[in-house]
Amino acid sequence: MKFMTAEPFRIKMVEPIKKSTKEQRRQWLKEAGYNAFRLRAENVYIDCLTDSGTSAMSSHQWAALMLGDESYAGCKSFYKLEESVQDIFGMPYVQPTHQGRAADYIMAKIYAKEGKYAIGNMHFDTFRGNAEVLGALAVDYVIDEGKDASSPSHPFKGNIDIDKMQRLIDEKGPENISVVIITITCNNNGGQPVSMQNIRQVSQLAKKYNIPVVLDSARLAENAYFIKQREEGYQNKSIKEITREMFSYCETATMSSKKDGLVNIGGLFVTRNKDVFALANQLAIVHEGFVTYGGMSGRDMEALAVGLQEACDEQYLEYRINQVKYLGDNLKEKGIPIIEPTGGHGVYVDGRRFFPHIPQHEFPSQRLVCALYEEAGVRAVELGACAFGSKDKETGKPIWPELETMRIAISRRVYTNSHMDVIANALGEIYKNRDNYRGMKLVYEGPITSLRHFTAGFELL
Repeated sequence: MKFMTAEPFRIKMVEPIKKSTKEQRRQWLKEAGYNAFRLRAENVYIDCLTDSGTSAMSSHQWAALMLGDESYAGCKSFYKLEESVQDIFGMPYVQPTHQGRAADYIMAKIYAKEGKYAIGNMHFDTFRGNAEVLGALAVDYVIDEGKDASSPSHPFKGNIDIDKMQRLIDEKGPENISVVIITITCNNNGGQPVSMQNIRQVSQLAKKYNIPVVLDSARLAENAYFIKQREEGYQNKSIKEITREMFSYCETATMSSKKDGLVNIGGLFVTRNKDVFALANQLAIVHEGFVTYGGMSGRDMEALAVGLQEACDEQYLEYRINQVKYLGDNLKEKGIPIIEPTGGHGVYVDGRRFFPHIPQHEFPSQRLVCALYEEAGVRAVELGACAFGSKDKETGKPIWPELETMRIAISRRVYTNSHMDVIANALGEIYKNRDNYRGMKLVYEGPITSLRHFTAGFELL
């Protein structure tokens, strides 16, 4: 193993990617309203917008596609997927959905109640959007270290603050807390993991007050790997032993399978509560499809059944986590401020420290997204003032988030470290000339504030 430090796969097929000029990219940015979501993918050189649905599938997954049973009800492919999910989650009831936000919708309809609180470490944007529509009150109670972009000291910066959770229960009453949602890993603050101890403590506190616990588990294998590496008592446990223990502390789990499922489409709603499962079935029939396909084709369920198992392979996870770390270390060497320690699925650049002269209301991280695309054709995403900013419901005044970042999400099994070098070198050049950049003005936003970053329009100041 001493010299076996390269990727644990060999490349069997390649896809050409397009190179362009800076002048072209400036024009494309302007046409897109300076929003990376609105760029044409064909005009992107290295795409780090998201790690969702962008994985490269293995030869075993491509072979599995050919076995897809497209029967409307009771197809063989569903039962293969069900068996794979039960193996990893240790939970009996499995409802497929077409992708994670559909599982989010079903979960929100069951667990999010109007006027009641949904506690989370840092809620993912699709659940927050559902909560906003349903009138639920989504609150983020990640530990204080999880909101500190500059401190590398805490190994589990995705943990929920137990004291804050207890205070809300005491102040509002347990009857006004409808659900606790633990996102593993915590996407909004750098793909930071949640410790087993914290999952256990949250579960114990919630159980005391009869509050259900849900795990948002898009990156379950990455979280399990961090537990194995960083938490005492887990070094000799397998990844699947760790995942089963994680899910033993919750009633229900949702998953965007487009992350640690290593597929391009698909989602899961998994539960141990038979009554909750019956409700999920009905919502799936109305919005997704029959219960044994839930919006997925048989071939996609076949690929997901294989991908879930591959995501729990420790050699794959070692490569995956270390590629993200490679990029993070490269950026730190250039003096670029990032969230530390690096998480599981990407590197988060601290926009506030990168552009200290650009105030938050002028969207420094969005400006960095545009600069990176303009400089090198690399597409990243803003997770700051636009994505997580909100408005006071009474005064209408803006509320700015504590973290102001640009996420560089790394697709699984897609790019080499040479691509990571391109990203690091481009950011290094921008950082050298950072005083030359000015902020941005938001000129369009959609009606749901928590989802505005997907379609927002900007102008350069």
